[in-house]
Amino acid sequence: MKLLLVDDDAALRNALRRGLTAEGFAVEIAENGPDGLWRGREGGYDLILLDIMLPGANGYRVCADLRRSGVRTPILMLTAKDGDLDEAEALDTGADDYLRKPFSFPVLVARIHALLRRASLGDPPPLQVGDLRLDLRAGRALRGRTELVLTAREFELLTFLVRRVGRVLSKQEILGGVWEDGYEGDVNVVEVYVGRLRRKLGTSTGSPAIETIRGMGYRLVAG
Repeated sequence: MKLLLVDDDAALRNALRRGLTAEGFAVEIAENGPDGLWRGREGGYDLILLDIMLPGANGYRVCADLRRSGVRTPILMLTAKDGDLDEAEALDTGADDYLRKPFSFPVLVARIHALLRRASLGDPPPLQVGDLRLDLRAGRALRGRTELVLTAREFELLTFLVRRVGRVLSKQEILGGVWEDGYEGDVNVVEVYVGRLRRKLGTSTGSPAIETIRGMGYRLVAG
């Protein structure tokens, strides 16, 4: 299981990383809000431990931005703030659980396992941008009531773009996220697949569109 720990307290970060690694988790670190947001959006984590008081952007903002981006990774907020309103705000922004500092390490580990069990029981929620809806379990893409006929690779690419809606993604980023590790073919395969997706998405009002950002890559925008 891979965890992302976002906290600006170096001593706490190091202690938690050592303890969680001993529990069998792989732990990656972010020291501020913007870095935590970027790493969280990249995906691949089973759970995010997110402090509230962070430089650059607080945990509330990071959590809300992750949820708006379609990230559904379980988030456990950690904070030294003590108050019902703080806990309510954490949950309202999309956190799955809330733990006040100082906390005991066994309680933290128990909360992590509880969230991971909960996440494993449910189906992944659908992703939606405009009138486009992706059913991740069934591998279906619907625009309004019309199902798009996509190959497996096209569906993976569309899912990758939807999870990062509004972000400019280079061809190399897309290759790394959608194609197998160590792909050594022509990077322009991305251009080919983007062209196919554009034709299948169409230009209807309310449909998302894939923009070309010259010299940089591609960006999915809401319709």
